[in-house]
Amino acid sequence: MFRISMKKLLLAACVIWQGALSGFVPALALEDSEGRMTETRLKVALVLGGGGTKGLAHIGVLKVFEREHIPYDLIVGTSMGAVMGGLYAAGVPLSRIDRMVHDHSLASAYNTVPIRLRLLLMPVFFLPRTVGIHPYEGLYRGHKFAKFLNAQAPEVTQDLSKLKIPFYAVASNLLDGQVCIIKHGSLGKALQASSAIPWLRKPVIMDDKLLVDGAPLANLPVKQARELGADIVIAVNVDGPLKPVAQDTFRHLGTVENRTAVFFLTKVDEEQGKAADVLICPDTADVSVLSMSIADADKAILAGENAAEAALPQIRQALQLQGAKFVRGETINAPQSPETTPPPQL
Repeated sequence: MFRISMKKLLLAACVIWQGALSGFVPALALEDSEGRMTETRLKVALVLGGGGTKGLAHIGVLKVFEREHIPYDLIVGTSMGAVMGGLYAAGVPLSRIDRMVHDHSLASAYNTVPIRLRLLLMPVFFLPRTVGIHPYEGLYRGHKFAKFLNAQAPEVTQDLSKLKIPFYAVASNLLDGQVCIIKHGSLGKALQASSAIPWLRKPVIMDDKLLVDGAPLANLPVKQARELGADIVIAVNVDGPLKPVAQDTFRHLGTVENRTAVFFLTKVDEEQGKAADVLICPDTADVSVLSMSIADADKAILAGENAAEAALPQIRQALQLQGAKFVRGETINAPQSPETTPPPQL
């Protein structure tokens, strides 16, 4: 057990201040039960929230973090935040992730058949039920999506325990109604589960759990990052902001569903966002959650860049880096492109 006296608190403050001046992530000095002083490096988590196409803003945020050498020890992501963060943690360069968005390969892997055609074929999906077969509900299984994601990463990183950056995907367990933090197993399957939007995609079986998109329970998993040991959390909330829209907007197919999804995510993420040390909020109000438009993708990416750049002073203050390129007491360039520069490990 640790006890902290006023004298030790002052000492801790000195250590933190000295670390800030030398460019290190802050350390906390504590006294153990035998009176020995210990130094604990603070662990930094990058939390990437879900939001469908809005979540492409994470590409812009990660670009700025690379350029400015912002260090972190782990990534925690939900839904599109998990897909973006998981690929990046596995060593896929941002340039390739960006290319997958612009050549539609990512969207094609997620929706292997256009949604409208899938809806027309819905009566066919009910045929197995007439002979006693009862598959899980959902238009898509997601197996091809999982295989596509694994194919993007080097073979050695197709297991979560072997990623270049420690990464955790967040999903919702249908069986007990609890948040599931996926810590091991196939990268592709973990991302498939975290982004399995109910009704659109079938639930994913992992271990003894039946998993769907993490959005209903933890779309912005700040509290989950704390559970994983994060002392400092930088979170990216891609919800909005929520702006008024014209009445005629809702005469188009899918607009009501998109708008209500934004309502839901905004409410779910509000409390989680308050628990972050730094909250980055790209302006994705004009981007539809389920948009397939490259123009919307570009808007989201640019919004992520702009928001991350605006947050840099707050980030550096929170990390007490003051622009330096150090973390955990070691001189490293934290995280550059995973393809060229190994990021910090836990």
